[in-house]
Amino acid sequence: MSKLKAFIPALFGLALVAAPALTPAHAAGNLVAVLEAEIVTLDPHFSTAYISRTFGYMVFDTLFAKDAKGDVKPQMVQDWKVSPDGLTYSFTLRDGLKWHDGQPVTAADCVASLRRWGTRSALGRRIFAVTASLEPTDAKTFVLTLKEPSGLVIDALGNPVSPVAFMMPERIARTPGDQRITEIVGSGPFVYNKADHRTGDRMILKKFADYLPRPEPADFLAGGKRVNIDTLEIRVIPDGSTAASALQSGEVDFMQYAPFDLLPMLEKNPRVKLVNFTGGNMFAGAYRLNAASKPFDDPAIRRVLWKLVDQHEVLDALGLGAKYATPCATYFTCGTTYDSKAGTEAAASPSVEAARAALKATKYAGEPVVVMQANDLEAPRVSAQVLAERMKLVGFNVDLQVMDWATVLARRAKKEGWSVYGVHAGGFDLGSPLTNVMVAFNCVDFTGWQCDPRITPLMEAFAKAPAEEDRKKIAAEIQTVMYDQAPAIPWGQFAQPAAYRANWRNLIPSAIPVFWNVEK
Repeated sequence: MSKLKAFIPALFGLALVAAPALTPAHAAGNLVAVLEAEIVTLDPHFSTAYISRTFGYMVFDTLFAKDAKGDVKPQMVQDWKVSPDGLTYSFTLRDGLKWHDGQPVTAADCVASLRRWGTRSALGRRIFAVTASLEPTDAKTFVLTLKEPSGLVIDALGNPVSPVAFMMPERIARTPGDQRITEIVGSGPFVYNKADHRTGDRMILKKFADYLPRPEPADFLAGGKRVNIDTLEIRVIPDGSTAASALQSGEVDFMQYAPFDLLPMLEKNPRVKLVNFTGGNMFAGAYRLNAASKPFDDPAIRRVLWKLVDQHEVLDALGLGAKYATPCATYFTCGTTYDSKAGTEAAASPSVEAARAALKATKYAGEPVVVMQANDLEAPRVSAQVLAERMKLVGFNVDLQVMDWATVLARRAKKEGWSVYGVHAGGFDLGSPLTNVMVAFNCVDFTGWQCDPRITPLMEAFAKAPAEEDRKKIAAEIQTVMYDQAPAIPWGQFAQPAAYRANWRNLIPSAIPVFWNVEK
């Protein structure tokens, strides 16, 4: 089995199915893609799985969207304004927006969609916690009134962190957030039809003829989403080697994750191009520590790992060179808005000798350190192995326990029985204190049981800060506390390239696959 399966984002366990037989060469106007996994959940509000977000961007649309620089731009919105006191936001939709069933997009649709999204999203919940009212004022305009100012509104509406604020028709958006929608009607550039979806085999999405792109050029998730293909065929091919062979033979045009062990071969193939990623399009890895159970209930013992974990060693063990990986000390994804060096001096010079001396200075009494190693995901498997071996060298009593990722997820929800595990997640999701799982659930988290009373007021201040510079300063303060408490230890940042046939051009470089703009 190649590493394609292994690098599916580790926070989301996804079932894989047997590969189907490939069909003859596809039609000229048909782009055939292999994504990270089969699209199982079609409700983009219901699931935080990255593959459901990918489906969402193809079929649904957003009020705002981020460009390649990370700036939030209007998407379905034509104009918007904020009152001088920062409490009232007024939004006006673009002319000509339609749902896939032919009905016009209305302000009432967007209000219902936002209310549903707000029950599922961490960002949405924060906004609705300070919302006084959200109502349509006419067919194209709606108004959000806050109880107190917040600097998060526009960023949240255009943020790609899953679940994204996708818009749906009002009748569908009235489905409670804890129930999946049963009718898939969006206003995005591609149309879903249940008749074109064969579970375990393929899904065919067709160009939405009535989609009205914005006038400006496409820019990451923002700008004009001009579709130059007739159909997007998404094949289910779980095995990376099979998918790579299909790509090289021309049966497949695009694969979301090129297997690392096949990169040298793909790089030499003139018929194939690779797309490398930086910043938020990368994955970031970390070790999550159990702060509720010995020995890591003692922050002094947790801090030993700053001197122990050598990010170069972990990334090298994964077989990743500097082209696809980089050490990253920040909690908030290197190359993104809240990237900071605050507190990182603690991790500056890791060594076995320094870690051994630091451990001896603590109250560690030889308690077992249970390292959970997921054997079905490459990054968690390798990172856990490296950590276990290094911890033994400095004097920890290591108990390395091998299990599948589903078992890791079940075990981490308990306060006893485990000490540490390796994990990785998308850079966009980790790029803000409000969405970073290592920070956002302080005192309520079940992935590490960390609770520091200093974090909560800083998070509130971050959410209320009106200016980006203020939020950057607060994020740095949060990171300083995180380095002091060490609830998680970053082990590096890496990209897994996408690969596509060289006869396609204008593919937007994005770890969230998007298929507008691309053409032969």
